[in-house]
Amino acid sequence: MSETLTIALPKGRIFEEGIALLQQAGLPLHLPEKSRALQWRMGHVTLLELRNQDVPVYVDLGIADAGIVGKDVLAESGRAVYEPLDLGFSRCRLSLIREVGATGPIGRLASKYPNLSRRWLQERGLSAEVVKLSGNIELAALTGLADAVVDLVQTGSTLRANHLEEVEVLMHSSARLVVNRTALKLKRDQLRPLIGRLRELTGTTSAP
Repeated sequence: MSETLTIALPKGRIFEEGIALLQQAGLPLHLPEKSRALQWRMGHVTLLELRNQDVPVYVDLGIADAGIVGKDVLAESGRAVYEPLDLGFSRCRLSLIREVGATGPIGRLASKYPNLSRRWLQERGLSAEVVKLSGNIELAALTGLADAVVDLVQTGSTLRANHLEEVEVLMHSSARLVVNRTALKLKRDQLRPLIGRLRELTGTTSAP
């Protein structure tokens, strides 16, 4: 009998695409019917549906053996999980955004990514207040709450619709496989072959 494997996935698009990819890799998964359930047992695999920001925490602390999460969320978390693969989907970029034509100093910056925002400021020798927000980040630049914001950009259509523009790309992001380092040793007979199959499917050699 196979040992149980627990996998953490974030709600939304990555949840659906992650299940499809893991299914192709040989795990006995299917997309659960809509319900209020937060975990599912499928064969020897238990799926946990979490908020994006919680996936690195559950994997790092060993509640989940592995997970899928965006590189942006992983970098913001600072969690020391093993990151063997760039899975290549949910691509986007984390960018500094301002009103079109804004050139004044940045005294206050708003973002869902305060750690990455502070790092960007420090790397440029800039001093600014960083305000953490949780939604509609662009509104902070439009209302004067902040002089600039740091947020994810996919198509840029929201920026164009609100007279905003990308000033600088802080990092490019995509979905990453993350693995608990202890589980990698204790469940190597399950996790190593899974990593190998995902590597073949995605055509990647390692996560940059």
